[in-house]
Amino acid sequence: MIVTAWNNGTPLKNGAGYGLKLDAGDRDRIFQREWKTIILELEDAPDMLEINIAKPSFWGATCRELTNAGIGRWLIRNSLAPWSKGVPPKILLKQIKDNRFFLMKSNVRNKS
Repeated sequence: MIVTAWNNGTPLKNGAGYGLKLDAGDRDRIFQREWKTIILELEDAPDMLEINIAKPSFWGATCRELTNAGIGRWLIRNSLAPWSKGVPPKILLKQIKDNRFFLMKSNVRNKS
Protein backbone atom coordinates (compact mmCIF):
# COMPACT_ATOMS: atom_id res chain seq x y z
CA MET A 1 0.00 0.00 0.00
CA ILE A 2 1.09 3.58 -0.46
CA VAL A 3 1.24 5.73 2.67
CA THR A 4 1.97 9.42 3.05
CA ALA A 5 4.61 10.83 5.39
CA TRP A 6 2.93 12.99 8.03
CA ASN A 7 3.92 15.52 10.64
CA ASN A 8 1.95 17.20 13.37
CA GLY A 9 2.98 20.73 12.38
CA THR A 10 5.91 20.86 14.80
CA PRO A 11 8.18 17.97 13.84
CA LEU A 12 11.47 17.80 15.70
CA LYS A 13 14.97 16.79 14.61
CA ASN A 14 14.80 13.86 17.05
CA GLY A 15 11.97 12.38 14.97
CA ALA A 16 9.10 13.25 17.28
CA GLY A 17 6.03 14.60 15.51
CA TYR A 18 6.38 12.42 12.40
CA GLY A 19 4.40 9.43 11.22
CA LEU A 20 2.65 7.77 8.30
CA LYS A 21 -0.89 8.52 7.16
CA LEU A 22 -2.89 5.62 5.78
CA ASP A 23 -5.77 5.62 3.34
CA ALA A 24 -8.99 4.74 5.20
CA GLY A 25 -9.73 1.90 2.77
CA ASP A 26 -6.29 0.36 3.26
CA ARG A 27 -6.59 0.70 7.02
CA ASP A 28 -10.01 -0.94 7.11
CA ARG A 29 -9.06 -3.71 4.67
CA ILE A 30 -5.67 -4.66 6.14
CA PHE A 31 -5.48 -3.61 9.80
CA GLN A 32 -7.44 -5.47 12.46
CA ARG A 33 -9.13 -3.75 15.40
CA GLU A 34 -8.11 -6.70 17.59
CA TRP A 35 -4.45 -5.77 17.16
CA LYS A 36 -3.16 -3.52 19.90
CA THR A 37 0.09 -2.81 18.06
CA ILE A 38 1.84 -3.46 14.78
CA ILE A 39 5.49 -4.33 14.27
CA LEU A 40 7.16 -2.08 11.72
CA GLU A 41 10.41 -3.03 10.04
CA LEU A 42 12.23 -0.15 8.37
CA GLU A 43 14.38 -0.73 5.30
CA ASP A 44 18.10 -0.53 6.17
CA ALA A 45 17.37 -0.15 9.88
CA PRO A 46 18.33 -2.80 12.43
CA ASP A 47 15.56 -2.19 14.92
CA MET A 48 11.85 -2.84 14.60
CA LEU A 49 9.26 -0.44 15.95
CA GLU A 50 6.18 -1.39 17.90
CA ILE A 51 3.43 1.05 16.95
CA ASN A 52 0.27 1.49 19.03
CA ILE A 53 -2.92 1.30 16.94
CA ALA A 54 -5.31 0.74 19.85
CA LYS A 55 -6.35 4.38 19.95
CA PRO A 56 -9.48 6.15 18.71
CA SER A 57 -7.48 8.54 16.52
CA PHE A 58 -6.10 5.69 14.39
CA TRP A 59 -9.58 4.26 13.79
CA GLY A 60 -11.30 7.63 13.35
CA ALA A 61 -12.45 9.23 10.12
CA THR A 62 -9.67 11.78 9.74
CA CYS A 63 -6.42 10.85 11.51
CA ARG A 64 -5.35 7.28 10.57
CA GLU A 65 -1.66 7.89 11.39
CA LEU A 66 0.99 5.50 12.56
CA THR A 67 3.12 7.67 14.84
CA ASN A 68 6.49 7.02 16.41
CA ALA A 69 9.69 9.07 16.74
CA GLY A 70 11.52 6.12 15.14
CA ILE A 71 9.54 6.70 11.95
CA GLY A 72 10.61 10.35 12.02
CA ARG A 73 14.27 9.49 12.53
CA TRP A 74 14.06 7.03 9.64
CA LEU A 75 12.41 9.63 7.37
CA ILE A 76 15.08 12.20 8.24
CA ARG A 77 17.95 9.71 7.83
CA ASN A 78 16.66 8.77 4.36
CA SER A 79 16.21 12.40 3.23
CA LEU A 80 12.43 12.02 3.13
CA ALA A 81 11.91 14.68 5.80
CA PRO A 82 11.53 17.51 6.18
CA TRP A 83 9.63 18.17 2.96
CA SER A 84 8.33 21.26 1.22
CA LYS A 85 4.96 22.47 2.49
CA GLY A 86 2.12 20.48 0.99
CA VAL A 87 4.25 17.80 -0.71
CA PRO A 88 4.97 15.01 1.78
CA PRO A 89 6.57 11.91 0.27
CA LYS A 90 4.50 8.86 -0.53
CA ILE A 91 6.15 5.64 0.61
CA LEU A 92 5.51 1.92 0.15
CA LEU A 93 4.34 -0.04 3.18
CA LYS A 94 4.06 -3.81 2.71
CA GLN A 95 2.28 -6.22 4.98
CA ILE A 96 4.58 -9.14 5.70
CA LYS A 97 2.15 -11.21 7.75
CA ASP A 98 -0.62 -10.38 10.19
CA ASN A 99 0.44 -7.29 12.18
CA ARG A 100 4.00 -7.18 10.78
CA PHE A 101 4.84 -4.56 8.13
CA PHE A 102 7.87 -3.37 6.15
CA LEU A 103 8.45 0.28 5.19
CA MET A 104 10.50 0.82 2.04
CA LYS A 105 12.57 3.96 1.61
CA SER A 106 11.61 4.46 -2.02
CA ASN A 107 9.62 7.66 -2.52
CA VAL A 108 6.86 6.55 -4.91
CA ARG A 109 6.24 10.12 -6.08
CA ASN A 110 9.55 9.94 -7.97
CA LYS A 111 8.65 6.68 -9.70
CA SER A 112 7.22 6.63 -13.22
